[in-house]
Amino acid sequence: MEVRGPVIWMFLMCCIFGHLIVSHKNDLVEAKSFSKSEDLEIEKRLQTINKPAVKIIKTIDGEIYGCVDFFKQPAFDHPSMKNHTYHYKMRLIWKEMRERETNNTAFGYLWENGVGCPIGTVPMQRVTKDDLLRLDSFGDNHKPCGSWNTTTYDPNNVVHYNQHRFAVARTKNIGRRFNGATMELCITAPKVKPTQFSASRLHIQMGRDFLQAGLTVNPVLYKDKQPRTFVYTDSNGNSCYNTNCNVGIVLIRHDIALGMSLVPVSTRGDWPKYYTKIGLVKERKNGNWWLQMGGNYEPVNIGFWPGHRFQQSYGNYVEWGGEVYRASLPSPQMGYGYFPIQDKNYDAYIQHISIRDRYYNIDRNVDYLEDYSDDNRGYQVIDTRDPIHRAGHIIFYGGPGNI
Repeated sequence: MEVRGPVIWMFLMCCIFGHLIVSHKNDLVEAKSFSKSEDLEIEKRLQTINKPAVKIIKTIDGEIYGCVDFFKQPAFDHPSMKNHTYHYKMRLIWKEMRERETNNTAFGYLWENGVGCPIGTVPMQRVTKDDLLRLDSFGDNHKPCGSWNTTTYDPNNVVHYNQHRFAVARTKNIGRRFNGATMELCITAPKVKPTQFSASRLHIQMGRDFLQAGLTVNPVLYKDKQPRTFVYTDSNGNSCYNTNCNVGIVLIRHDIALGMSLVPVSTRGDWPKYYTKIGLVKERKNGNWWLQMGGNYEPVNIGFWPGHRFQQSYGNYVEWGGEVYRASLPSPQMGYGYFPIQDKNYDAYIQHISIRDRYYNIDRNVDYLEDYSDDNRGYQVIDTRDPIHRAGHIIFYGGPGNI
C-alpha cells in the first residue's frame, strides 16, 4: 500500500505529459512521453505548417481546410525564397497545352460554399500535434521511395527498404534525361491496416532527390482508409508530404487542395471506371517543376517546386505503378488486391503515360521501360500496348500482398 500513491502519481504524469503513438507491429496504442524541448520543437513545426488562415472552409464531405495567404505558405519559409518573384497567377503553359479558361472556377463544386478559398489564398489541411506524432513514430521507414533505391543494399541507410514493396513499370538505366512525365490513373481503394499504406503514383528520381504524385490509402497520414491525392518531396535530405515543410510544393489554386478524397472509386469487374490525370512537368523557361491534375479535361496546374530546390535539374529515372509499406505486418493490398490478368475491367491500371525528354519533346511511345516487382508472391505488373483503344502503354498492376 505504501507505493500506491507514487504509482498513481507517475501514471497521471504520463497522462499529462505523454502522447499516444501507434505500435507498428500489432496496431495497439502505447504511451510515450516527451521532454519539454521535444514538445517545443513539435509546436514550432506546427506553427510552420499551420499558417494563419484568413478563412476556414469545408469540403462537401465536411473536411476542414484553412485558406492561407499565397505568400505565407510553408514553402516560402525556405532560405532560397527570400527574393522570389512568384505569385498566385503563375501558370505553366506550353505550345502543346492550352489551359481552359473555365479551369479558374472548375473545382468550386468540391466545397460547401461552391467557390473554395478567396482569390490570393490557397486551401491547406490543418495538422494537429497528434498528426505529427503519428507520422514521426515511424521514422524514415514510412517515407515513400523509388524502386531503384531497393536494388542496391546500403547497410548505412536508415530506411529499411524491406518494409516497402513495388510493382511498377520503370525506365531502364540507359543514361537518358527526363523533364517530366504524365499518366492517367484508375482510382482504386486497396485495403490496408492502420499503420500501412498502399499508393499508386508517378515517381521521378533526380539524383538523390525525387518527387512523387498520385493517390494513396494512408491512415497514418490522413486518418482514414479512403484514396486521397498526395505529393511527396525529397530535396537535399529534407522531405515531407504535400505542404508540410519548407521544401514542399507551392500551391497556386484557390479551389483545389491536396489530400482530398477521390470518390467515387472504380469497382473490380464493373463499369464505369473512374480515373484522374497526373503530371510532373518541368518548365523550360525557369526550371520549375509543376504538378498537374485533372479528370475529364486537360490537367490543370495545381502548384510547383522551384527548380533550384533540387541538386539535379533533370530526372534520370521515372516509374509508374504501386508502392506499399507493410509496417512489419503481412503486406497490404495493391490496386484491387488481385494479380493482373491484362483486363481493364478487372485490373488496376495506368494508361496514356508520356515522357518529356531532354529536349522537352513529348514521347508517348516510351519504348525503354522494364517491368519490376520485388516480390511476385504478393504483387505483379504487366506493361503492354493498347493499339485498339489508343491508350499507349497500359500498366496493369496489383496483388493481394500478405507477404
